[in-house]
Amino acid sequence: MELIPAPRAVEEPTGPGVPLGPDTTLWAAPGTERTERWLRATLGAALNLPLRPGPPDARDGVRLLLDDTLAPEAYRLTVGAGDGVEIRGGGPAGVFWGAQTLRQLLGADAFRRAPLRPAATPSVPPGVVEDAPRFRWRGLLLDVARHFMPKEGVLRYLDLMAAHKLNVLHLHLTDDQGWRIEIRRYPKLTEIASWRSRTKFGHRASPLWDEKPHGGYYTQDDIREIVAYAAERHISVVPEIDVPGHSQAAIAAYPELGNTDVVDTAALSVWDTWGISSNVLAPTDTTLRFYEGVFEEVLELFPADAAEFSPFVHVGGDECRKEQWTESVTAKTRIADLGLTDEEALQSWFIGHFDAWLAARGRRLIGWDEILEGGLAPGAAVASWRGYAGGVAAARAGHDVVMCPEQYVYLDHRQAPGDDEPVPIGFVRTLEDVYRFEPVPAGLTEEEARHVLGTQANVWTEVLEDSARVDYQAFPRLAAFAEVAWSPLPAPADRDYADFERRMTAHYRRLDALGVAYRPPAGPRPWQRRPGVPGRPIEGPPPNR
Repeated sequence: MELIPAPRAVEEPTGPGVPLGPDTTLWAAPGTERTERWLRATLGAALNLPLRPGPPDARDGVRLLLDDTLAPEAYRLTVGAGDGVEIRGGGPAGVFWGAQTLRQLLGADAFRRAPLRPAATPSVPPGVVEDAPRFRWRGLLLDVARHFMPKEGVLRYLDLMAAHKLNVLHLHLTDDQGWRIEIRRYPKLTEIASWRSRTKFGHRASPLWDEKPHGGYYTQDDIREIVAYAAERHISVVPEIDVPGHSQAAIAAYPELGNTDVVDTAALSVWDTWGISSNVLAPTDTTLRFYEGVFEEVLELFPADAAEFSPFVHVGGDECRKEQWTESVTAKTRIADLGLTDEEALQSWFIGHFDAWLAARGRRLIGWDEILEGGLAPGAAVASWRGYAGGVAAARAGHDVVMCPEQYVYLDHRQAPGDDEPVPIGFVRTLEDVYRFEPVPAGLTEEEARHVLGTQANVWTEVLEDSARVDYQAFPRLAAFAEVAWSPLPAPADRDYADFERRMTAHYRRLDALGVAYRPPAGPRPWQRRPGVPGRPIEGPPPNR
């Protein structure tokens, strides 16, 4: 069975499979309704299968049921001639992941939106698949702030995530270059902060510009739709509102949020280049109240009970430059009034305020690993991006951690050396490199390692100007990452990459059917290149830290 991610155990007996046709019925036990709807809407459309309701003992029918002897996301898929297809899940999510495996067993045509051969009768090969994920948090970050991804693109990526058994979408909604979520009490965030007049093309040192305005945002109903669509697929959507740095777009809309005693914030516009802006939020009560208002609406749009990790809210906390605070009388006064030591402690106080604010409302703060500096409340979690060190420190301090080190799973980094790679950024991270990524840092005790909730691949979009560029950077590496996050793989050096490549041969056909503009194994197609657009390649292997 050429399955990705690889399951824990497979039995493949010889003999006939189970044909699926116009008379195939679908029986769904209570608790499996989401998978029932998905099967009819997706497999039904792709393979011309009505999948009408039928009894649980129908010959060659499909049965969905819960089994409390299995872990919540575990499933057992059993296929046998005369017995039909049965998917047992430890919880509703387990049944859904079993349905994703069933889809792969039906071949690439099952990944299309309409049948190629309406009269064909597809068959499911016989066997038993027993499976469960290694990690609970199997995430993908989409940066929709630098380059906006319209709602339909986000929904498409939720389907791609589901097909790879990924279950957390981290939406990076705000940054210096754009604000992407409607906040009704602050309309200028969408009137002003959601678009910029032009865009740097390539790395920030590039002399090239795209002179047309760029922007867009999600209405509140768009966000509700995204969250509901994700929940149907057992995916949690974690919003990120980045504070106190990466905030120039918000300051351009509401100048009182910035350090007005240092710079003329009324003259600022949404940033049109890349890098880290020095225009950061002022540590004032005005700023705190403003963002409390933002988060009040965010909490309503991202309900805590939508999916497993829905209680989490990401506050960024990374790369906050301190030059303006160093010069600001207001910031110095705040440091003195609070009895803090310096500007680093001031940032810790700022994050701590929202840590307590979110906790009081039953939510959990997560931020980039800089938020460790100065201490965190017990319930806060850390996304370790600057390598393994942040994850180690967080786990040893008793904090949950999501491992997403830039040297290994930042998918905007280039996939191969050479001039053909479009806008080469960062380290070379090949498909094999991602497959050999190990999320659990070395040196953790068994107890400390339990704090590793899982892992996440990050797709930053400074140099990814459209969906085709996002596809190219994400795939096929996201398939390798999905196997790392799901499957109980051996140590990196012992992983059977040749077997993964063999299974990818079938998986490329699935990606073709889904219309994914992935990087072919032989290198980019001519139209995928960006000749003459400078990047920022870093030579040599990434540091192992």
